[in-house]
Amino acid sequence: MLAVTPRDPESFYREVDEELRRDQLSRFARRFGPMLAAAVLLFLAAIAGLIWWQNHKQVEAESQAETLKGIFDDINAGNSKGVDARIDQLSKEGNAGYRASALLTKAALAVKNGNDAAAIDGYKKVAADKAIAQPYRDIALIRQTALEYDKLPPATVIDRLKPLAIKGNPWFGSAGEMVAVAYLRQGKRELAAPIFAAMAKDEDVPPGIRSRAVQMAGALGVDAVQDSSAGATKEASR
Repeated sequence: MLAVTPRDPESFYREVDEELRRDQLSRFARRFGPMLAAAVLLFLAAIAGLIWWQNHKQVEAESQAETLKGIFDDINAGNSKGVDARIDQLSKEGNAGYRASALLTKAALAVKNGNDAAAIDGYKKVAADKAIAQPYRDIALIRQTALEYDKLPPATVIDRLKPLAIKGNPWFGSAGEMVAVAYLRQGKRELAAPIFAAMAKDEDVPPGIRSRAVQMAGALGVDAVQDSSAGATKEASR
């Protein structure tokens, strides 16, 4: 019996090609299907884990914020019961920001209780901890230096705080005042005077420090108020 030749060769070839692709797809699914399914499951598990972790960190941060707020509320109310334990827990378990806040609070309480040695040690630890954000470290260094000031050589004060004693730095007033006085203790009036003058003109410096800076600048022969007014007049005439 002779084979019947198809009337439409193109249709025949197309059917053969589709059958071949189905066969290839079936073999591919049998060979790689389990691996693909496992990969999809791992991907979904990773996404679920990431969502859980982000939610966990948010809940954890909210809990730490509530703990810190409770500590401040109790301190302001004069209720010290259990405060130290909560501060210690937050300083160990909190994220970098809340840990720094807890350590600074503990040091401030030590100052309030007259324990300067413990306060200095606490501030020193914060200032030296590179895992803590720089603003926390800066304020810790300033407070540490203020507590140690009378016992420190002027050169040590200058080395510590000179990078902060510049206009535009948030701690210019506190750092600038200590650095300028340290220069005076070294007999370097020519280095102290410009710092006092700059603080006297800087409206971002706290009023108390600005007032003292005006007086010190005047005593050193720099009329900071007059210079400031002259500068304003000069700018207005331009």
